[in-house]
Amino acid sequence: MVKLDVNGHLHEVDVDPNTPLLWVIREWLGMTGTKYGCGIAQCGCCTVHLNGVAVRSCSMPVSAVGGAKITTIEGLSHDGASHPVQIAWLQHEVPQCGYCQSGQIMAVAALLKQTPKPSDADIADAISNICRCGTYQRIREATHTAASLTTKA
Repeated sequence: MVKLDVNGHLHEVDVDPNTPLLWVIREWLGMTGTKYGCGIAQCGCCTVHLNGVAVRSCSMPVSAVGGAKITTIEGLSHDGASHPVQIAWLQHEVPQCGYCQSGQIMAVAALLKQTPKPSDADIADAISNICRCGTYQRIREATHTAASLTTKA
C-alpha cells in the first residue's frame, strides 16, 4: 500500500511501487486532468506539483513521492477556474486543442511561486512544456497577466 496526499486528501492505493505517479493519479485515483504525452518526461503534459515544485509525473515512480504533497490540475483551484493562471488562460484564449494545457498551467503556476514577475527569458527558461498547436506567444502573454493578477491578490 502506498499513501499519497493528493490535493489535500489522503489516499491509500495498492500499487506496484515502480508504477509511474501519472498512472496512479489517472487510473487509481480517477483524476484525468493530468495527461499522458510522451512517457519520458519531455513534453510536460503530465506536470503536477510535488511540494509546490513542478515535476513530470510520467517517469516518477510512486515510491519516490514519499510523504510529499501532490497537487494536480484538479487541486489548483477549488472550482477549476479561479486560479490566476486559469483566469489568464481564458482571457488570452490560450488553448486550441487543449491537451497540453493542464501541464502548461501547472508549470506556470509553479514558476510564478518561484518568480512572481518573470521576464520573457524567465518564462522561456522555466517552461519547457511542448504545445503542438504552437500557442507559445499566448502562453507568454497569459503568464504575464497571471503574474499581475497574482501580485494583486
